[in-house]
Amino acid sequence: MYYVNRKQIENILGQIPDIVTGLRAAAGSWDGGTLMGLVQERSLHLAIEVVTDVGSCLIDGFIMRDAGSYEDIISIIHEEKVFAGPGIYERMIELVALRKPLVQDYYVWDRSSLHSLTTVLPEVLEHFAAEVRTYLDQELGTDLPTS
Repeated sequence: MYYVNRKQIENILGQIPDIVTGLRAAAGSWDGGTLMGLVQERSLHLAIEVVTDVGSCLIDGFIMRDAGSYEDIISIIHEEKVFAGPGIYERMIELVALRKPLVQDYYVWDRSSLHSLTTVLPEVLEHFAAEVRTYLDQELGTDLPTS
């Protein structure tokens, strides 16, 4: 028997629309200035946290093999066929590779440049959320817990 906290996963996935809004705002209003640079930076950081938190919940709940790194989290849930859409895996690996520069080396992060993921990530995150929900429905059924 698996214990998968679908409510927690859904709460985490529920952050994606705001992250998508931030990424699209940054890309659409890009001027190389500090404000849009910070919007982009925080949106990318939150995208990483959402993807890895959901992955960790799935790994723990379905008792998948242990992850040794953020990239490992993505690889495991990809191998377990949580998501299979074209390009999602590659973009997710590219995304989590940004965690160290964004979180630890933030003082050298180039806020004046639009990162290439900023324009493509909104669609990838939306597909990721849809595929996680489909996976949960296939593995656990379609009933969401009420508490």
